[in-house]
Amino acid sequence: MANSKSAEKRARQNKKRYELKHAQRSMMRTAVKRVEKAVDTKDKNKKETFKTTQAVLDNLANKGVIHKNKAARLKSRLNRKIKAS
Repeated sequence: MANSKSAEKRARQNKKRYELKHAQRSMMRTAVKRVEKAVDTKDKNKKETFKTTQAVLDNLANKGVIHKNKAARLKSRLNRKIKAS
């Protein structure tokens, strides 16, 4: 429990930030799964799906939600899956 006004404010800010980042990470995971599903089902639009996912990953890396190396690693793995199929 917060003991000062500044600690109470910080707790409110942390809660709001957690909820935002949690939603953004969930969106990222869904986008990655969408590409993996498109590859598994041999969908014709897998490259377009990958482009949208790539934009999501870059956006979240720029915002600091995920590390830029994690974004690069995910994009690389997805791209390898697309080329292999």
